[in-house]
Order: sequence, then C-alpha cells, then structure tokens
Amino acid sequence: MLAPGAVDSADADSALGDLQAHLNLIFARTRSLWKESAARVHPELQVAGYKLLTFIARAGTANAHELAERFEMDKSVISRQVRMLEELELLESWPDERDGRLRVLSATPSACAVLAEVRREYGTRLQAVIDELTPEEIQAASKAFRLLAEV
Repeated sequence: MLAPGAVDSADADSALGDLQAHLNLIFARTRSLWKESAARVHPELQVAGYKLLTFIARAGTANAHELAERFEMDKSVISRQVRMLEELELLESWPDERDGRLRVLSATPSACAVLAEVRREYGTRLQAVIDELTPEEIQAASKAFRLLAEV
C-alpha cells in the first residue's frame, strides 16, 4: 500500500510515456504546420526560410548574424535562405548604416500581409481548442510548457 501522496512508479512511468508521446505529436504537427504555412506564403518557400521570414517580420528588421545566432544555423545556410527570400520577393535588404559589412533585412509588405493571414487562421484554430479549456487548465498547461522549455 502506498503512503498518502505517494506516486505509484508504474503510474508515473505510464504518465511520462504519455507525455512524451504527446510531445512527439505536437512536434510532428508543428513541422507539418510550418511546411503548410511556408507553402501558403509561396510554393517555393522552404521551412527554414519560413522560420527566418516570420522572425524578421515580427522583429521588424534583422541581419544575417542575428539570424545565425538565434536559429543556431551556419551563416552559409542563412545566406542561401536570405537569397531565396529576396528572389521570391518576400524579403528586402539594404546596407546597415552603422556597419557597412552587414545588410538590414526586412519582410516585404506583401510577405507581411500573407504571414498575418496565416497567423490569423492559425489563431482561430488555436482559439477553438483553448475555448474547450478552463482557466485553470490553461494555467496548468502554461506552467508545464514553461517548465519543459527549461529542460
């Protein structure tokens, strides 16, 4: 018999297994959503380019050095993606006034408009799920995600 408040090892193992399985599903779904969203922005846009573009659009501007650090990508990968984004007319760049070796990157207005529409649609889908939860469940999920992000 377990002491009050004690957790059965088999139950804990089962719960952990369920958590890991659901996290794997979330990560797989996220990759799928990135791919779908990239295709909605432009049929030739790769997922890596989509991630960079969404970051730049939210930040307003960025440079390749910042992107390489933020996404832990090799600068050559960043360079190729930036070149592709410019060719697809999703990104514009100009020399940095403070450091001529760098280029300031900014999402084009048309890219920002499409990204905003993708975000709105995803937000609507997410809101439908959240509407099924109580405030306490949302707080518990938020706490779990915060703790998992620290692992």
